[in-house]
Amino acid sequence: MISKYTRTHTKNYIWIVLLFCAFLTSCAKKEKKLPEIAVRDTTITIKNSFTELFVDSVALNQFLKKSENDSIANQILSFYNHRNYQFAWFFPDGLADFVPTFIGLQNDYIHYSGDSSLYNPALVSKIDLLKLLKKINPGDAEVLNTELLLTEQFFRYASKAYSGDHRINTQELNWFIPRKKINTEAFLDSLLKNKAQNLSAYEPVNKQYNLLKENLLSYYKIRKELTWDSLPAGKKKYKEGNRYDVIPEIKSRLFALGDLPEADSTDLIDTTLTQAVKSFQSRFGLKQDGQIGASFFRELNVPVQERIQQILINMERIRWVPATPTTDYLLVNIPEYKLHVYEDGKLAFNMNVVVGSEAHSTVIFSGTLNQVVFSPYWNVPPSILKNEILPGIKKNRNYLARHNMEWNGNAVRQKPGPRNSLGLVKFLFPNSYNIYLHDTPSKNLFGESSRAFSHGCIRLSEPKKLAEFLLRKDSTWTEEKITAAMNLGKEKYVRLRGKAEIPVFIGYFTVWVDQNGALNFRKDIYGHDKKMAEHLFSRETDEIALED
Repeated sequence: MISKYTRTHTKNYIWIVLLFCAFLTSCAKKEKKLPEIAVRDTTITIKNSFTELFVDSVALNQFLKKSENDSIANQILSFYNHRNYQFAWFFPDGLADFVPTFIGLQNDYIHYSGDSSLYNPALVSKIDLLKLLKKINPGDAEVLNTELLLTEQFFRYASKAYSGDHRINTQELNWFIPRKKINTEAFLDSLLKNKAQNLSAYEPVNKQYNLLKENLLSYYKIRKELTWDSLPAGKKKYKEGNRYDVIPEIKSRLFALGDLPEADSTDLIDTTLTQAVKSFQSRFGLKQDGQIGASFFRELNVPVQERIQQILINMERIRWVPATPTTDYLLVNIPEYKLHVYEDGKLAFNMNVVVGSEAHSTVIFSGTLNQVVFSPYWNVPPSILKNEILPGIKKNRNYLARHNMEWNGNAVRQKPGPRNSLGLVKFLFPNSYNIYLHDTPSKNLFGESSRAFSHGCIRLSEPKKLAEFLLRKDSTWTEEKITAAMNLGKEKYVRLRGKAEIPVFIGYFTVWVDQNGALNFRKDIYGHDKKMAEHLFSRETDEIALED
């Protein structure tokens, strides 16, 4: 039998546990960092304001209390504090001209993204009713409510359209480039001051985003107008000058995709079609031989809806990254197998790279390149030492000597020289993933169309060219001196200081628009697109995206 004391003690214990849990939950909520609220700018008065319409502070506070999103509520309050409660969307003589422009932007986003959660029919009805007014009374409840709803709607729109889906944890998707932060209030201020004109000049998004959006709309049109059944590969080799039944359909698709300059319904393989095939092959990372073969059919047969989803996945990624830098920087795009070198924000040159294999995938992250190491040692990673070097030593006691290696304490390293696995130079940007850019003695791999062969680091096809670029502002580092340092046979570190340090982005984009305006697609070599699709395309959003 349980005593009264035991029952009382148990009840008290349960209450303590519940209170403790409530305390932890409360603390967790407090730890969520909300946007700071700006101090009210009381220097703004009716005499120096943009408009004589002002929001009633009591009404604003009542509106914010009803908000279900504390972050947006803080942004709204901060926005009006900066304006000393001036109206933003109405003027004394009626609704502002840029209101329809904003609603158009929002509707455009809903259409191309397939995300209808932003649609607010009640707000649209209010706008349709109030746009007929020629004189605005700030005390009118409908006017005031519509003003505040428009501001709330803008912050909701900007959060989705420019920051990306906040339900997605980028690190769970192996993306370790810090997610960009946008100043939504500053963007709204710019939109209002510029009356929604010249949006691209202040829109907080990388220019690739809108380029992809334009192509996405083209693919929606293709999906609506063309059937895209799988075409049979048929003959092993299609020869120029011959006629084949499948050619009219190939021409139809290449014309729709922009590779064939003019519509052509004939079944003849001519030089124009061969050039169109080469254009397609270039955009899809295939060998540009103009041959209509298995790899060509494999890419051409991918359903349009899959391409649409691939574009949407990469648009989501683009929203995570900063707007296009105007400084020097390096960008490695893993699925493209390319390093892009930018000077003052403009492309200087590209080079082929080899990236990590699927089993040793290269990490997606960013860093700052600050050291060039000529004639480097290669410090063999523990995993390679365990799985490759030690078994090799057991089989052959001269294994280390044959591979120009030596013991270095309890580790093994490969001595500098032309046979070194890092080649004649490496480039360091300190990171916890032990990834860097480097030369390689295995030059033959750069000729492959797919180049995922390394243990994770990034091999460069033209390392000397990169070294010359990084050291170009130091007159003591001539081409001859760089060549000599690369062949010195003795490790030499060169520290890049101050402005010579350069940001490095290791990215993963399977769709992008190149410098010539061509839409490029690449294979999802690490399966990151597949993981993204699971987050972005639920059955509900997939059905929305299927609508035109």
